[in-house]
This record gives sequence, C-alpha cells and structure tokens, in this order.
Amino acid sequence: MPKMKTNRAAAKRFKVTAKGGIKSANAYTSHRFHGKTKKQRRNLRGTRMMDQTTLKTYRSLLQK
Repeated sequence: MPKMKTNRAAAKRFKVTAKGGIKSANAYTSHRFHGKTKKQRRNLRGTRMMDQTTLKTYRSLLQK
C-alpha cells in the first residue's frame, strides 16, 4: 500500500505543534476592516489554535 500524501494546501496553512495541536492564522483578516472594532482587529492578529471538533479532520490532511 502506498504512503499517504500530505495535502499541500493544508501544509502551507497549518502547523502542528509539539503536543499535536494545530495552529493557524485567523479568518476575517484580509479586508473590510472598517466594519470591525479596534478590539476585534487587535484580537485577529497572530495565530490561533484549531478547535477540537475539527482537529481530527485536519490531522489526516497533514499526515506525512
């Protein structure tokens, strides 16, 4: 049986942490900032940890 291939689109967007969590950039950060408060914009900076409900799906995409 051949090896599973890593989904390259997912590999470019997500990183697996040492404990097995997945971190990614926040959504809603590309445009339309005039409709968001300063607090919202500030909290959208940086990265976030992926939610537990979708973790299993994305782990399978990042199999190496």
